[in-house]
Amino acid sequence: MSKSISIVFMGTPEFAVASFEALVKSRHKVIAAITAPDRPASRGLKLKQSAVKEYAIRNNIPVLQPEKLRDESFITALKELNADLFVVVAFRMLPEVIWKMPKLGTINLHASLLPQYRGAAPINWAVINGEKETGATTFFINQVIDNGDILLQERVPISESDDAGSIHDKLMMIGAGLLVKTVNAITDGTIRSKAQESISPGSLKLAPKIFREDCRINWNNKALQVHNLIRGLSPYPTAWTEIRNKGGKQLTVKILGSHIKSGIQLASGELRVEDNTHIYIGCIDAALEIIELQLEGKKAMPAADFLRGFRLREEGWNIIN
Repeated sequence: MSKSISIVFMGTPEFAVASFEALVKSRHKVIAAITAPDRPASRGLKLKQSAVKEYAIRNNIPVLQPEKLRDESFITALKELNADLFVVVAFRMLPEVIWKMPKLGTINLHASLLPQYRGAAPINWAVINGEKETGATTFFINQVIDNGDILLQERVPISESDDAGSIHDKLMMIGAGLLVKTVNAITDGTIRSKAQESISPGSLKLAPKIFREDCRINWNNKALQVHNLIRGLSPYPTAWTEIRNKGGKQLTVKILGSHIKSGIQLASGELRVEDNTHIYIGCIDAALEIIELQLEGKKAMPAADFLRGFRLREEGWNIIN
């Protein structure tokens, strides 16, 4: 007969909910969820619950929301749960006193093929770097972030039409299944872990947190590099550029979709509007057609809709490169 264990789940965003739900529906017992405290959101600063907390409440699962993970009262409450295993998906770095607590250890789901793309933004960086595949990895947490022994992995191809959003959704679902498979194997004693040092990936690529300036488009780069940046940051945090009109007014424009367009010769950063439906911007070797964009404070929209409401050519708007 298949054994069942008790689990404490730790996570915060929507990405973690698929894994949370898969564990709740598995043969195991999720006895509590640990998530971020409620935060003020929107202009009214109304407190917003995390996606993981919302799911936990709907399913009558107790929730703990520590401000500080080293808080003694939180650690005591965690010990009293006496869980067999902790499962972490898109949460904070845990102190050793926590990840060493359960008898079966603490495992994490990471959205890359470790040891490649350790860090906070593995999905974004894989697409930005033009990778042809990525994947999901489960591993035991240790004292070095994203460096623990690997348990299971599953590969996912990245197509030319994928962006960070579509890869996020694929890995969210694949990762959930991989996580349940991992917990089952740990419970049944059939798991075989391997040290990341035993894998020879060639040069390591990292996935650090992405800041606003990382998202600024440099139109002096090659078209493929700019295109990959755009799709690697779409729909969030989004690549951006600045434009200025003849009167000197400046605006920030987010770009969410593009295609490399051969046969159009433009200087780097040169902007062209054709038929009031198409927008082209030059890179160092080719032009990009802008498919979807968003003016600051407005909704994202296709280029043709944008041009109907914004006089890009008539007012002499140009890229500030």
